[in-house]
Amino acid sequence: MTDEPTRKRRILLRSGKSPFEVNSLEQSLHKDVFATNAGNLIFSDASHKILTTPRVEVVSNGIRTIPSEAERINEEYDAFVVPLANAFRPTFERSLTRLTQLIEKLRIPVVVLGVGAQANLAYDTTRLKPMESTVKRFVTAVLDRSTSIGVRGECTEAYLKGLGFRDVEVIGCPSMFMHGETFTVEKGVESLTPESLISVNGAHSAVRSYGLDAIIRQAHQRYPNLRFVGQNLLEAELLHWRRTSNAAGTQTSMPTHPSHPMYREGKVRLYVDPATWISELGEFDFSFGSRIHGNIAALLAGVPSTVLCSDSRTLELCRYFGIPHRKISEVSKNIDPAELYEAADFGELVNGHKERFLRFTGFMENNGLENTFTHGDSGAAFEAQLAELTLPPAIRPWTDSDPETLSGRFGWLQSQMEDLSAQNARLRKQLAKKTTSVTVQTSHGTAVRPSAYRRTLRVVGRPVRKLLRPE
Repeated sequence: MTDEPTRKRRILLRSGKSPFEVNSLEQSLHKDVFATNAGNLIFSDASHKILTTPRVEVVSNGIRTIPSEAERINEEYDAFVVPLANAFRPTFERSLTRLTQLIEKLRIPVVVLGVGAQANLAYDTTRLKPMESTVKRFVTAVLDRSTSIGVRGECTEAYLKGLGFRDVEVIGCPSMFMHGETFTVEKGVESLTPESLISVNGAHSAVRSYGLDAIIRQAHQRYPNLRFVGQNLLEAELLHWRRTSNAAGTQTSMPTHPSHPMYREGKVRLYVDPATWISELGEFDFSFGSRIHGNIAALLAGVPSTVLCSDSRTLELCRYFGIPHRKISEVSKNIDPAELYEAADFGELVNGHKERFLRFTGFMENNGLENTFTHGDSGAAFEAQLAELTLPPAIRPWTDSDPETLSGRFGWLQSQMEDLSAQNARLRKQLAKKTTSVTVQTSHGTAVRPSAYRRTLRVVGRPVRKLLRPE
């Protein structure tokens, strides 16, 4: 008689998708698998890899936050792990509230990996004052279910301690520990030349507030092989569909806009899978820009990088990990990437990495979590499974009109129309069954049938409201 195999511990991970979920480019955009910013997948994939051991199964929640599912989560999972970025910001308050409502209903451990506050470069958190009660409620709910909360850096640590919390640990971001306790970055060339392969990245906010577009324009003139790597959903829509419903997409100074020279020359990419992103950046000589995870992706590929920090969320991470950086407000609009490359020193990043790794894994163990580097195979099985997948290519600017390029896009659109038509037919049948005998009594005693729109709202609710809602 043999013993029954030990049940694997199941961890629910807050992430847009599993690293092993393969979607077409159209599906990725339609489902928004990276929760508006592809950088989120860098740290969620790293978390998935780190948490995977022979005794643990990691499951992505698809970024959904549905408080009513708390009882199911309590029954099916042993812990809820929540990697976060700059969650303490006004535009994320509603999402933070929903996440708190879910956590408050959970009876399982809840562990937060690297949450951050978003303030300016001076670490002034005054703008967060109106949402203090929301942040306090969230942190309290987490600490009721864990021994401590992990934050990205010094700014967030000071912010939460100023709100009265003491069980706060600076652990950085899981993305930097994707390869474990070692980190290797070396300059492959003595200096950059006009032929060098350079990657640049940047947010719309950095363009609007700090003139990053001028820096990109100057670099484009000097380096013909410059490539811009976007991250936002609206940028992906502009690249793949040449349009977006987001008003920020009208910013013509962004290389992801169809009118921009780099777009027209095909020198823009956006990745929907971190593995492809990191692999392709490995071919470059240097990366720079205001996107923290855009540059972390390059660092994970061993490529020298410099971050142009525009707020506390990037600055505190760079300071904690020793990533070469400059405050974008202090950088000349005519800065040559060669100057950034020459000045970049990776000594602190490389030499202090093991200590930071041990601090991170120590935080995990104190909160009851195993890691693949101490308790598993250091991610070998994870990487092997990932290598077997055929991941979609990077999203490129839509600048051609050959039949092969068009057929994929139009084929997907046709399938969407067919699905919507089938759904619409089902809803019409439901509506017909429910409304044949529906009447209302007026004040004069006359029976009248409600309008079709109101009958639809009462019968089938949200699905039809979505269909009837104007663009």
